[in-house]
Amino acid sequence: MDRPDFQKLVDDYYEPLFRFGMSLAKNQEVASDLTQQTFFLWASKGHQLRDASKAKSWLFTTLHRAFLGGRRREVKFPHQEYDEVSHELPSVSPKVVNEMDGTTVMDALLELDELYRAPMMLFYIEQHAYKEIAGLLDIPIGTVMSRLSRGKAEIRKILEAKASAGKDNIISLPKSKTKAAQTNG
Repeated sequence: MDRPDFQKLVDDYYEPLFRFGMSLAKNQEVASDLTQQTFFLWASKGHQLRDASKAKSWLFTTLHRAFLGGRRREVKFPHQEYDEVSHELPSVSPKVVNEMDGTTVMDALLELDELYRAPMMLFYIEQHAYKEIAGLLDIPIGTVMSRLSRGKAEIRKILEAKASAGKDNIISLPKSKTKAAQTNG
């Protein structure tokens, strides 16, 4: 079966997709963005659909997944006004900002145990994906994620130790909410 004509898909499904987006988001702008994103994805990936008769379900499924992805991002990274959270931000003097550089973090990274340093370097410096790191180090993806998490915790400890030792170019790192919740609860 031939690939459906893009303009015909837009003509046939724009309004139903928009209504579906409205029912999910309850916001006209978000529904419009979801609909546009869905058609953008069709334009870039729709050719991969083997059965053209399933275009309608592909479009609706794609819009729904885009909505869910946006919702996950909102939960993970909630929007907060600066005035509401400014008291939580570390105060940094201009002198510290001018003296800061990546050398301090790289030095801390080099202090890490090799077990954590290799995945940290590959992920943060070389920008490899988890799957690539797993292949390069011949370890499971779950182990990569675990070592990255533990490596970040170790880097935090190293940098906090340097900050408490009085180094002027180290900013105290705010405690993560999960750790604060664990110690308070």
